[in-house]
Amino acid sequence: MVSCCYKVCLLIDDNFIDNYVTRKILQTGNFADEIIICQSGAEAIECIRDKNVRPDVIFLDIRMPMMDGFEFLQEYDKLDEMLKAHPKIFMLSSSLDPIDYRLSSQNKYITQFIHKPLTYKVLESICS
Repeated sequence: MVSCCYKVCLLIDDNFIDNYVTRKILQTGNFADEIIICQSGAEAIECIRDKNVRPDVIFLDIRMPMMDGFEFLQEYDKLDEMLKAHPKIFMLSSSLDPIDYRLSSQNKYITQFIHKPLTYKVLESICS
């Protein structure tokens, strides 16, 4: 099965069920030593800015209230360079909107757009 060397994985999603499923896949795939969940983009920015969370990898949802995934990326861009030099960010969304896909692929921080649900096959491709 999947086994990665990531230390901290940050999951940013407001949906409890999606978080539960994604966390289980990450845990059983031994993807990261620690999985932290933030239920909003604003909460995640605060955690990163305050240096409470130093993620190696981030899974970011698009559709969230108050601050969506793209708004998170705008705020993320304003962070100190040291805080954003390290993580890989994967847009993890159920969106089928071609504009979301295009905006994700054009964003300098997004490594890859992944359709929900996250699978072991996708995790294996990330780890290789």
